[in-house]
Amino acid sequence: MADTSIEWTDATWNPVAGCSVITAGCSNCYAMRMAARLEAMGTEKYSGLTRKSGGRAVWTGQIRIDEKSLAIPASWSKPRKVFVNSMSDLFHEDVPTNFIRQMWDVMRDTPRHTYQILTKRPERMAEILSSASFSVLRNVWLGTSVEDERVLDRLDHLRNVPAAVRFVSFEPLLGSVAAGDLRAIHWAIVGGESGPRSRNMEREWVDEIESMCRRSGAAFFFKQWGGKNKKTAGRVLRGRTYDEMPFGIEQVFSDI
Repeated sequence: MADTSIEWTDATWNPVAGCSVITAGCSNCYAMRMAARLEAMGTEKYSGLTRKSGGRAVWTGQIRIDEKSLAIPASWSKPRKVFVNSMSDLFHEDVPTNFIRQMWDVMRDTPRHTYQILTKRPERMAEILSSASFSVLRNVWLGTSVEDERVLDRLDHLRNVPAAVRFVSFEPLLGSVAAGDLRAIHWAIVGGESGPRSRNMEREWVDEIESMCRRSGAAFFFKQWGGKNKKTAGRVLRGRTYDEMPFGIEQVFSDI
């Protein structure tokens, strides 16, 4: 619930905390490290959400709902891009549908903000949001994370999500995703893994994604090279930065 240094957003909002490790992209999740740090600082919301395993913090699978956080977006008078649940996954199987609906109401009632929701569970996202009790909100962007070719099916599930903007985060990018299809997806974020256990990202994998974006018309955002010191590695690709954002909501909405 604060300003953030994440390059493609302005603030984070976390009505849900905690998650589960499900695929390779989860192994070095920054949110696990952050949750452990917050627990050590005495932040009750994050108590018991991680455990030590192999010298690192790992999710326990426990999910915590924070209803008090629902009031936060209304207190922000200035429009913001808001990354929803940077410390969890809104469509984790243990997040109640009724609570997701409460969050939907908050986002509907604060149209000055643009909400960006990422999930590794796009099949549940598609199932829930296809219900008649949920409407397509023009200020809510819905995305999925894809780290390598083993989870490319998430893109197919994402295409089934009724959304004003669909996007994919190829971060951490751990392998080639050249076999992917960005049809009906409007934005791609690409980034290497960062932190003490970071795995390598090849330049070729990044180039493949940019080519996919150019063919499909998706905006291309290169976030970082990653590594143990991501600031040193930077985010310059071929001598420049790529900060493309999805095109106008009205144009996208006509595709739904």
